[in-house]
Amino acid sequence: MDILIVEDNKELSGILCDFLRAENYTVSVAESGEKALQLYERYGARLLVLDVLLPGLDGFSVCKKIREQSNTPILIVSAKTEKDDKLTGLLAGADDYIEKPYDIDIMLAKIAGIFKRRYGQDEVSSGNLRLNKVSHTVYKGEKEISMTVKEYELLLCLLENQGKVLNKDWLFHEIWGSDSLSEQQTLTVHIKWLREKIEENPKHPVRIQTVWGVGYKFI
Repeated sequence: MDILIVEDNKELSGILCDFLRAENYTVSVAESGEKALQLYERYGARLLVLDVLLPGLDGFSVCKKIREQSNTPILIVSAKTEKDDKLTGLLAGADDYIEKPYDIDIMLAKIAGIFKRRYGQDEVSSGNLRLNKVSHTVYKGEKEISMTVKEYELLLCLLENQGKVLNKDWLFHEIWGSDSLSEQQTLTVHIKWLREKIEENPKHPVRIQTVWGVGYKFI
């Protein structure tokens, strides 16, 4: 998924979700620190928007635990506005600290800025494949390959994680989101379609390999 919102205020998280989805981000919500860690461990995220005052494990603790395993961008959003609170959040590993209440336009701009700085490379390539992240076009050699939105997103995810074994559950939720009504068989079908478009011999794939019982690996 793109963004994991960790917020126990359902109204606030709902509003932010609506705005982010309108900007075409895939979003999930966790209402406690423990649930946030469970979702992150299982599905990953490209950005965490993290409240501090949570039931159970607080946001500072969540931030520290995420930082033990990942450099995923973390944006703390909190009503705790004292200097010491901000320092605690930043020293725990947060990339930024926003005070509540916040202006939604400023929040969206900050999030867009994080994505542009961290994930803003215009082109990703591997071998004879090139993906342009601005025009959303894919080339095999000099020939442009027509792809659906989900095919493109899936291929981009595989390319950006080249050489890594990607769990089927993680990959499905990364592309379709944790609240998708689609079934995991959708992932298998899209992998088949991608192989038909990029492999020299789709029946004996070389680039997109199946790791039995786990998922897929792009090489």
